[in-house]
Amino acid sequence: MDGWDESAAAWIASQGALGDKTRRYVLDAPMLAAARGHARALDVGCGEGRFCRMLRAEGIDAVGIDPTETLIAEARRRDPAGDYHIGRGEALDFADGEFDLVVSYLSLIDIPDASGALAEMVRVLAPGGTLLIANLNGFATAGLEAGWSTLADGRRGYVIDDYLSVRSVWTQWSGIRIKNWHRPMSFYMQALLAKGLTLSTFDEPPMIGPADLAEKYNRAPYAMMMVWQKP
Repeated sequence: MDGWDESAAAWIASQGALGDKTRRYVLDAPMLAAARGHARALDVGCGEGRFCRMLRAEGIDAVGIDPTETLIAEARRRDPAGDYHIGRGEALDFADGEFDLVVSYLSLIDIPDASGALAEMVRVLAPGGTLLIANLNGFATAGLEAGWSTLADGRRGYVIDDYLSVRSVWTQWSGIRIKNWHRPMSFYMQALLAKGLTLSTFDEPPMIGPADLAEKYNRAPYAMMMVWQKP
């Protein structure tokens, strides 16, 4: 198991209405900017539906899927007019080319078969469509075991190890305990280039928010976003 069923209630509580600090102050603005102008979107790993609601507020017809029943139930409760389904990224129950925008917002780190999920995302994406990905940087997931530590000289630093090895890592905070997957950046690049997609945007956005949070985050920014175009 990946821990999501057991952690769903704590996750919902941690996100509140606005999402956590990484979403609110780092990723939301560039992700929404990249999403605007699209007509129909699929959010793979939508959780409690927060980004789907944001897309719908922009006039985008958004569909959300997630394998965790408690999170989908919460998405439906918060957005009764929305379109939410229990499902896995590795086996999308949609037609080829059904969406002009497919979103993976910090969900690839939770998917064991990321290659299969990426293939499915590309399959349901219409020609000319956009694959919008937010993910943790490879150095961040390579440091989940040690993370911020005191170095030999007394300084605090983010410690990474075994960067090239794909592996699962259990991580926990605020009552949440889930399994994440570390993969080097080359894993995602090679998988999507092999599918014929073109990378149009790569960014590691700084945190724009409270000064104390931003100062710490911007020392070692751990979130990135990519915009890929399907021919």
